[in-house]
Amino acid sequence: MEPQFDFAPAARSLATVVAGITDDQFTAPTPCVGLDVRDLIRHAVELTEAFRQAATKESVGRSTPPGVVDDELSADWRTRIPTQLDALVEAWRVPEAWDGETEAGGVVMPAAAMAMVALDELVVHGWDLAVSTGQVLEVDSGHLEVLLDFLGETDPEGTPGLFGPVVAVAEDAPALDRVLGLTGRDAGWKPPA
Repeated sequence: MEPQFDFAPAARSLATVVAGITDDQFTAPTPCVGLDVRDLIRHAVELTEAFRQAATKESVGRSTPPGVVDDELSADWRTRIPTQLDALVEAWRVPEAWDGETEAGGVVMPAAAMAMVALDELVVHGWDLAVSTGQVLEVDSGHLEVLLDFLGETDPEGTPGLFGPVVAVAEDAPALDRVLGLTGRDAGWKPPA
């Protein structure tokens, strides 16, 4: 199957946000209940490698990608995340990445659907980190269309482990706000003063 979209714009946007995070922001709250900025950075380290492995299918049959899950934030996160994002982009440019089934974090699904999940993770967690650290996330309009289509059947009660309950958003709201609402986020969220 030919790639349905290119991850490069989302990867660049997430890398830009990551580059703008300062050490004194690690304990800042995020829209993800119970997670601070440090937790989300650690998650970004994990997910960028997990979804690269999903593209190459090397993760199939393993519940946890080797060497990625760690309670401590790796010292090289500032260079590691952009490097892993570049590798993820290249891995999903290979047509075979979109074929058959693949696995990430113990979840098995069609590779094309896994690509949608990966895109959602890059965009939504990019927004989480941006809004938590006073930055603005640039999002490709084509990616927003892909995500709105993908998330269109989201359960209003949410998806345990993935999304909280859907947050109501006006039908004419900006596409990013609608994507955020479908993933259980309030587009107007701000860190507490």
